[in-house]
Amino acid sequence: MKSIMKKVILIAIIFTGFSFYAQNRDLDNFRQPDKRGINVFEAPKDSVSTFENVKVRLGGASTLQFQSLSQKNDNSSVTLTDLGSNFNLATANLDLDVALAKGVRMHLRTYLSSQHHTEAYVKGGYIQIDNLDFISEGFLSDFMKHARVKIGHMENNYGDTHFRRTDNAMALYNPFVGNYLMDSFTTEVGAELYYFSNAWFGMVGITNGKLNQNVTDKDQTSPSFLAKFGYDNQIDNDFRFRLTGSLFHSAHNNARGIYLYSGDRAGSRYYTVMNGKDANGDAIGDSFRAGRINPDLKNEMTAVMINPFLKYGGLEFFGVIEFSRGKAKQEVDRRKWTQVSGELLYRFGDKENVYFGTRINRVGGELRSGDDVEVNRFQLVGGWFMTKNILMKAEYVRQKYNDYPTSDYHYGGKFDGLVLEAAISF
Repeated sequence: MKSIMKKVILIAIIFTGFSFYAQNRDLDNFRQPDKRGINVFEAPKDSVSTFENVKVRLGGASTLQFQSLSQKNDNSSVTLTDLGSNFNLATANLDLDVALAKGVRMHLRTYLSSQHHTEAYVKGGYIQIDNLDFISEGFLSDFMKHARVKIGHMENNYGDTHFRRTDNAMALYNPFVGNYLMDSFTTEVGAELYYFSNAWFGMVGITNGKLNQNVTDKDQTSPSFLAKFGYDNQIDNDFRFRLTGSLFHSAHNNARGIYLYSGDRAGSRYYTVMNGKDANGDAIGDSFRAGRINPDLKNEMTAVMINPFLKYGGLEFFGVIEFSRGKAKQEVDRRKWTQVSGELLYRFGDKENVYFGTRINRVGGELRSGDDVEVNRFQLVGGWFMTKNILMKAEYVRQKYNDYPTSDYHYGGKFDGLVLEAAISF
């Protein structure tokens, strides 16, 4: 009985907190976690502060999919999983955003449930500094009108795709269900310095090169370096144009490797595709990252991504051109991989609450075996914002694996079908 009463009291306190903060949950220099955050990339930079006292914003996200996919391959020694049609495990996030001082904000995201971990664990977080008055009133004020510093164990700002991807349960920003084939996403301890000047901006960053933090692999890793330069302008009421170029470089990581294309610990949206058992009954496949392409460039890696974004009225285009080069730990020569993607969407209605769109995504490169392979994905989607916090999606996806060697379980592989997704974020 005492345990039940404690839980009731705790729930009452939580909902009292929600009621208290419901009057104004907006924060300065903050990307809204609802429909207002669509097509926002870096958090907006505004030198005008509304800070009065420490303000806590409690938010989160929940997402559920119904999956109906089928798959096959031409490697007779491998038996792929016979997929049925049913619901996937629901995923959930908990977000804590706190205004700590004028122009100083903290963000922390916890995965409450995910495909890879059913228990709660912290994804990462950061401190964002847009004003230095906490040091001294007016300190470097002219510079900080244009500058920003982010420090933490955080999602690194390489490319623009990570702003449009699904982050576990946070699926509202992604107009599609699945992320990109080569899903560039990692969280490392580091810092990023931004400078905004009208429509132009730039960023330089450095990290310790580690996804999993420890003090035992001394001299086994080198820092990762990041840079980004872009132009983003709302030219008139109807037309917006953005173009960015990004760079990621890490010299070596002999401990566990570079995680740029395998850093997502939440999991793919296409559950169990291209997974199964070999002739010995051993499991094959990329488990919770099913359907993605990891080029296994764990050392001496350099990656460049170019992203154009255009929006005219309700019509929008987002593109990806990416070049990556690196090698696995035991390899002598570096291998090359490329990714190209183009998505076209049309949003309509009084508030653009409904949209249809398509995405074509191609990845090609050299395997460690020396074989040149190619993977192609086609997505067709429709979405409806029931409210600014609730999004319903229906997606048809088709993915094919080309030119893989006959001994590889991807040989002749393909999957296709329908995925429905309900996403809530607040």
